[in-house]
Amino acid sequence: MKKIIALAVSGLTLILTSQNAVAQCQLYQNIKGYTPTSHTLKLTQFDWLAFDQGKVLATGIKGTTNPYQHCQPIDGHQQFMLPGLIDAHGHIAGLGFEMLSVNLRGIASEALAVDAVKNFATKNPASQWIKGGGWNQVLWQNKHFPHRDSLDKSGIKKPILLERVDGHAVWVNSQALALAGINKETPDPQGGKIERDENGEATGVLIDNAMEFVRSKIPPISAAEQEIALDKAFAHLLSLGIVNVHDAGVDEKVINSYIERNKTDRLPIRIYAMLDGSSQKLTQWLDRGIISDHKDFLSIRSVKLYADGALGSRGAALLAPYSDDIQNTGLLRTPTSDLDTLVHHILSKGFQVNVHAIGDKANRLVLDAFEKAYKTVNAKSLRNRIEHAQVVSLKDISRFKSLNIIASMQPVHATSDKNMAEDRLGKERLKGAYAWYKFLQQGTIIASGSDFPVELANVFHGLHAAITRQDHTNQPKGGWLADEKMTPAQALRSFTLDAAYAAHQEKTLGSLETGKWADFVLINQDVIHGKMEDIWKTQVFETWVSGEKRYTKN
Repeated sequence: MKKIIALAVSGLTLILTSQNAVAQCQLYQNIKGYTPTSHTLKLTQFDWLAFDQGKVLATGIKGTTNPYQHCQPIDGHQQFMLPGLIDAHGHIAGLGFEMLSVNLRGIASEALAVDAVKNFATKNPASQWIKGGGWNQVLWQNKHFPHRDSLDKSGIKKPILLERVDGHAVWVNSQALALAGINKETPDPQGGKIERDENGEATGVLIDNAMEFVRSKIPPISAAEQEIALDKAFAHLLSLGIVNVHDAGVDEKVINSYIERNKTDRLPIRIYAMLDGSSQKLTQWLDRGIISDHKDFLSIRSVKLYADGALGSRGAALLAPYSDDIQNTGLLRTPTSDLDTLVHHILSKGFQVNVHAIGDKANRLVLDAFEKAYKTVNAKSLRNRIEHAQVVSLKDISRFKSLNIIASMQPVHATSDKNMAEDRLGKERLKGAYAWYKFLQQGTIIASGSDFPVELANVFHGLHAAITRQDHTNQPKGGWLADEKMTPAQALRSFTLDAAYAAHQEKTLGSLETGKWADFVLINQDVIHGKMEDIWKTQVFETWVSGEKRYTKN
């Protein structure tokens, strides 16, 4: 008998069926399906999908021989089917906690952000801290960083911490600064910056490693709060057709939760968890060796490191100064010597290394670190990755290929950044920015993600950005830096089979080929041959994992 647990989370129906359940042979027909395959770069189209015991038996075209007519039929009502979507760079716990905090995404001014914080504080009187995020000063008329004074004047008598949309800066009030002991004499930490006014006083914005001054004062999250956040995130991801997340830089508490959930078949999606490279227990985790699961629900064989910050907060490390801040070249969150040592150490333990690098200087230093390590460690086959690979010197792009580095990129970053990237970089550096076509043409694998909750956790937004390089108002006409567009086939592959490859999982995941897990999604429109400008509007009807329906649209 199947063991079924139904959870109602935020109005969604999340169905957890025991991973040990044996599914009856089923035949999904009357569909229009697309899947990448391991033997060609072209997509394969199909009209039916047969699966049994959680795995794909076959796909086929209507009118050809179908030996699976005896299977239990399911009518797809002429809807469209894709392999289950993989987000190759996200933050599951971060998404869940964002759903439980004040949301400032898209807020049009500092004053409106403060109003939202006040409203949240009123509705959550028991909160010891007011936490939230999503603000982006680039959307505000003056484009300036916010100030602690506006939070202080809100009347909220609690410490406040609000993350910038990219997660690389926080905006705090004076009470939070006081708790952290930050004053005029506090020096900037290595790899971080305290924004200051003309008198040297902290303005309330802390960038990159300086954020830890305040974060370290926040009371620990309870186990119950963590589990609620994870459940909310899982339900949301399944509602978007996402069946697998490469969780970038997971702390020990969350890792342990994943391990315990997996033991009792309570992981509703697949997780490729990257260990946090800054953890004091990193060596202990590495010594435990690779953690894998024959059902492919949990894999721990990689480590996330940070080279620099983000472009929006001018923390991305550049080879030359910012075009709009000529005294600033960004921040290196990890000193070069430490980065070299960490990369070598992790590779020597047989773990994949995935390094956050956004600026061209950071990307060069990370490539250098891999090149040095490869001289003494045979680690090219580990499929090491640079996370974001956002701004790369034209001289360094070919090094991704020669060093066998996967470019783990987020298409939505290009369309989100297009209104400020040229201000930060100037036209010349844009030639190596968000350079998807250049990478693909030389044979470099791109694993696409969203970087949620920095961006919305919606792969269809990513597909739209990759194919059109336009925002949701279809601007700019023809696409921003349009020569770097992906084809629909390339874009889908980057969110499915190539993302699976980046996790050493392409033999069992990422496509609807015989013998692979039956992970698939049913959607309302054709994202390959339909209207490209409408891809971001795609609705998910059903999400299946291992041949079990995990989400149905209400």
